[in-house]
Amino acid sequence: MSVVIVARDGARADVTVRHAGKRNAMSEVVQDALAATFTELAGDPSIGLVVLTAEGDAAFCSGGDLYEVARADTPELARALAMRIRGVLDTIRRFPAPVVAALNGLALGGGSEFALSADFRVAAAHAHIVFGQVGQAVSPGWGGGADLVELVGAATAQRLLASGTKLTHAEGLSLGLYDAVAAEGEPLAAAVDRFVAALLDAPPQVLRANKSLAIAARFTAQRAAVEAAELAGFVDTWMHPDHWHRLNQFLNRPR
Repeated sequence: MSVVIVARDGARADVTVRHAGKRNAMSEVVQDALAATFTELAGDPSIGLVVLTAEGDAAFCSGGDLYEVARADTPELARALAMRIRGVLDTIRRFPAPVVAALNGLALGGGSEFALSADFRVAAAHAHIVFGQVGQAVSPGWGGGADLVELVGAATAQRLLASGTKLTHAEGLSLGLYDAVAAEGEPLAAAVDRFVAALLDAPPQVLRANKSLAIAARFTAQRAAVEAAELAGFVDTWMHPDHWHRLNQFLNRPR
């Protein structure tokens, strides 16, 4: 069974990650499937919008697969790990049509970076974005730190990343982390359909032209500097004994 499936409805494409047994973690198999899927879809000019979601209702993405990433035990491997996953998320950031992340559940740690790689985010009533990297004593490394600074400003980004706080939906909406949130008891699909309806009033070529502005604004020389600082910070915190202590606690926990 493919870990990423695609469905089409006119100018809309729905991309679903199917890895619920691992809480939709960003395993290497998922990474490869996402990169291949978004690269292939990018070449279809009839696509005006992509909705990106995951299976189940527990997690949109729980972050990296900790059993896999534990192999990155040198600075060189840590850097390569971050660059590999950032590259996958860049296929979403640079996708030529708008991407709406439909948050079916928790977007935790690296999953928050996955969510922020999209242009818009619509959350289920029970879903939350949580910048939980601090729980593993690391900082962002997949480009999500740069996304967060751009979205909410440097001071608020520092606060969110240091605390790992689960914001209320009202707070998340005010900061722009969410563009819409489903009402209590409302299916996520209904909230997503309502949100994308206005966008899909425009023809695909207009949506793609508008997205080109967003891409140009997002990938600037300043962002390159922020991403370089993010990568350096990630490698430093990843290699720190505090991180390895917490990672080993997770890997060796009683089951």
